[in-house]
Amino acid sequence: MTFKKDKPEKKLAASCGLFCPSCTIYIATHEDTERLESFAKYLNLSIEETKCFGCRSENRNSKCGDCFMWECTQKKGIDFCIDCTDYPCSELKEFQSRMPHRLEMWKDLEKIKKIGWEKWYLDQIENYKCKICMTLNSGWDIKCRKCNNEPSCDYIENNLSEIKKRMN
Repeated sequence: MTFKKDKPEKKLAASCGLFCPSCTIYIATHEDTERLESFAKYLNLSIEETKCFGCRSENRNSKCGDCFMWECTQKKGIDFCIDCTDYPCSELKEFQSRMPHRLEMWKDLEKIKKIGWEKWYLDQIENYKCKICMTLNSGWDIKCRKCNNEPSCDYIENNLSEIKKRMN
């Protein structure tokens, strides 16, 4: 997924502060059939159940379909978890601690609050794109998916040691 100039889409800004276009399943859905098939097999889901079109879309990966954070923000009438009086709740803390692509959630939520989700969105494109070929990578892609540049993006460069710890 190569971004030149992009218009921010709120459906791709998760209420927890994750950036959907940098999600490996979102990437697989939109441009990597082989990766999508691999995830479907790993998750024991059909291809259709595995596909995701963004955390705020109606077509989310079935594992994310009942997302606690999404449900909670909808019930409370807020856009992002940082807008909640209970922030950060125990569920969000647990969610953040489990996977390497969630390392910057706290920083991202603070940034959303400070500069707005649209500016944050554009900053995220810069954070996840390869400096060589401009391909958007996930928080799991140590090397760029297209050109093999290492690190694949600023996110990986800034978090590599912690990512490697969490991948083990």
